[in-house]
Amino acid sequence: MDGSDNLVKLRHSASHLLAAAIKNLYPDSYPTIGPATENGFYYDFDNLTVSPEDLNKIEGEMSRIVKGWQGFEQLVVTPDQARQMFSENKYKLELIEELEKKGETITLYKSGEFTDLCKGGHIDNPAEVLKHFKLMSIAGAYWRGDEKNKMLTRIYGTAFESKDELDKYLSDLELAKERDHRKIGSEMGLFVFSEIVGKGLPLWTEKGAAIRREIERFIVDEEIKRGYLHVYTPDIAQVALYEKSGHYPYYKDSMYAPIKIDDEQYMLRPMTCPHHFELYLSKPHSYKELPVRIAELAKLYRYEQSGELTGLIRVRSFCLADAHIVAMIDQAESEISGALDLISYIAGIFGLKPGEHYRYRLSLGDRKDEGKYFKDDESWEKAENTLRTVLNNQHVPFFEAEGEAAFYGPKIDVQMKNVNGKEDTAFTVQYDFVMPSRFKLEYTDQDGSKKQPIVIHRSSVGAIERVVAFLIEHFGGNFPFWISPTQVKVLPVSDKTLSYAEDIYSNLKELGFRVELDSRQETLGAKIRDGEKEKVPFLLIVGPKEAESGMVSVRTRGVGNGPAITLNDFIALISKLRAEKSLTLAI
Repeated sequence: MDGSDNLVKLRHSASHLLAAAIKNLYPDSYPTIGPATENGFYYDFDNLTVSPEDLNKIEGEMSRIVKGWQGFEQLVVTPDQARQMFSENKYKLELIEELEKKGETITLYKSGEFTDLCKGGHIDNPAEVLKHFKLMSIAGAYWRGDEKNKMLTRIYGTAFESKDELDKYLSDLELAKERDHRKIGSEMGLFVFSEIVGKGLPLWTEKGAAIRREIERFIVDEEIKRGYLHVYTPDIAQVALYEKSGHYPYYKDSMYAPIKIDDEQYMLRPMTCPHHFELYLSKPHSYKELPVRIAELAKLYRYEQSGELTGLIRVRSFCLADAHIVAMIDQAESEISGALDLISYIAGIFGLKPGEHYRYRLSLGDRKDEGKYFKDDESWEKAENTLRTVLNNQHVPFFEAEGEAAFYGPKIDVQMKNVNGKEDTAFTVQYDFVMPSRFKLEYTDQDGSKKQPIVIHRSSVGAIERVVAFLIEHFGGNFPFWISPTQVKVLPVSDKTLSYAEDIYSNLKELGFRVELDSRQETLGAKIRDGEKEKVPFLLIVGPKEAESGMVSVRTRGVGNGPAITLNDFIALISKLRAEKSLTLAI
């Protein structure tokens, strides 16, 4: 959420204003909750049916009634008084009951004719300040975020302290829509979704597959250079494996239902660590071997609620660049540092910079929540301090977030925003002091005794699907040469130069470049327009002069026509771009 306390209060006040307008226009509706958010506010309603066309009308009512709002009057009431006030609203009654059980003071806030159950945090003069707002969209949302509860109508809005700030936000939002990976991915033909295949299950075309294949090859090669052992493990395992790891009770709701096979219960794997631990256990290990870094490009399956699915960013089937480092305790800091160095290196290859494109979050456990986190205060303290020390030594800015850890230990999350402003975890490094005990992982120390190691879970590039989505938006589809789905397109001017164009096409293809030949009976202008629409880095224009001289005329994406050069010179230039993974197309 925005760091400005005034802005948070403004947006919280705007959510009250939205609820008041809805009650005026739709008196049979039931307001539930409406907080401020990072980019604005929302309010959820039951028994409300509205369409996007209704938003202007609701905004008009908000503008009308706010003129009479001089402030927010606090009313401290008893639980019975609050129940009487909201006797017909079961959602408010549920909240009142929770507050009563906790022994918390119950407060109402009255503004104009509207009164709401609220803890406070409003602006002082809404009639003067609450003017620059906009209702953005309508969505469905389960009450309390639980799909077992009723689906409510959520109205999203935003508010700013000045008209210029609001106008800039709306303008930036329009630009963001143009860079949305779902829009660009569709236009470039990178991936599709099929209702009959299932929600959240992307189908990659040959062009989208080319992008992810390059990324996957790069990741595997780089990790092997850094001492990782790349393996393959099954996409399915017995439920007993996840019961042993402890994942099953903690993540049961996000796992797919068990499958009964030969009187045994199996399930699609939601994570890789138990598989890797079984690999580690397949033979004894000495302290001389540690750390053992087991890595895999692992296909995982997790149930995400329909309302949370977002293109490639949040899916139900994904490939994770996963690894588990089994190490001695005194190796923890260096291994975590190494994992962060790898993450930083990979992010840099894609032109992503800390502070600008991503930030670090130290995700801590909540020691009081024993239902969510493994109880071992001493281990939590040591693990959290280790991660904090590593971040400080890396000299990178980070923030801390309680309650965001895994159940088995704290973690460092690399948080990245998409073009819509929503932040997701892209990469992660986790300190695990629970699994080694559950799986009885051990190594033989110098003195011959058996010792228990620690485990570091880390993802160097996160989920391939999510990183491709980020890269589509980051580059606007104008990918660097090395990951462009089509790197070169050969455009013969006419049939007279088709034979020469075919020779160029065959030569480039033989050298492993992703090249296409546009031999359609179209004008050169039409071929160029299509190549530019497809965001191909280089278009090779082949006319009679080029065919006669053995040259090619190079048209570079975003630059235009360049001088004619020999094919060999062009090959040398693009080979260099590919080898260096250059972010520019400078030749």
